[in-house]
Amino acid sequence: MFKNKTLLITGGTGSFGNAVLKRFLNADIKEIRIFSRDEKKQDDMRHALQHPKVKFYIGDVRNKRSVDNAMRGVDYIFHAAALKQVPSCEFFPIEAVNTNVLGTQNVLESAIEFGVKRVVVLSTDKAAYPINAMGISKAMMEKVAIAQARSLGEDATTTICCTRYGNVMASRGSVIPLWIDQMKAGKEITITDPNMTRYMMTLDDAVDLVLYAFTHGHNGDLFVQKAPAATLSVLADALKELYKTDTTVRVIGTRHGEKLYETLVTREEMAKAMDMGDYFRIPADNRDLNYDKFFVDGEEEISVIEDYHSHNTTQLDVDGMKKLLLKLDIIQNDLK
Repeated sequence: MFKNKTLLITGGTGSFGNAVLKRFLNADIKEIRIFSRDEKKQDDMRHALQHPKVKFYIGDVRNKRSVDNAMRGVDYIFHAAALKQVPSCEFFPIEAVNTNVLGTQNVLESAIEFGVKRVVVLSTDKAAYPINAMGISKAMMEKVAIAQARSLGEDATTTICCTRYGNVMASRGSVIPLWIDQMKAGKEITITDPNMTRYMMTLDDAVDLVLYAFTHGHNGDLFVQKAPAATLSVLADALKELYKTDTTVRVIGTRHGEKLYETLVTREEMAKAMDMGDYFRIPADNRDLNYDKFFVDGEEEISVIEDYHSHNTTQLDVDGMKKLLLKLDIIQNDLK
């Protein structure tokens, strides 16, 4: 499907964009466009790759004109541009809205105007039952994407679908690189809450999910990959064993807007989710503004269904966590 096609990755200088490049550079894709506002990361990536298929566009999803400039001739989009740090979004929520919600609307409007065939919008488990500004903005991002897809209809030129995934191990700003640095420096490992559970996914898992949605998605679909989870305590113990250190763990308390566990699929979504084996496909809610369908005619099965979250999914023990960690480049390089 990618042969002689042009792919645009918004926020393409991040961890996800780098993983996509690693997967696609040697394929028969025609061109990959990296769109972001960070010229330093673009310059680093440009020097590291030196690849004729990769083109770089400086711009911001908040500015539709700059998005339009990168959109001409694009066949497919992976929309990864976002503000993702929970504490920073908590202190500057309007910035999260501007990038995650309004920026997404700009990308979708531009994609429709320029006849892009497929758009996959990347979301997060924090969008399910959101309690923090980052999750709320991502939940609204999903609503914007699904509403836009619903209005286009099934036979439209542009297909828009979403993916929602949990914690991506060793991605920028996550705890694994932080704890590795702390261990190497002989410092304590700082844990917010040892009993906190998080889904554990590799970057390859995240790319697989996006490609699955790209291949199988209908307008308005939301895709979730089933994933194991672990407590922060298990993750810390696994890292200590891999690095052969007895570093002390210090509990520092929950940060602004953090959950004890993350939900990937709400119980309302589970009521209509289709089990695709390794994935859940949640089709768009196509009810119209006839309010009786919301307030008079309910869905009985919702009351007996449980949401899919990081406390009730498969739980990794220390050995299982170590096996997963050994898939990460950062760990492999260190242990060599």
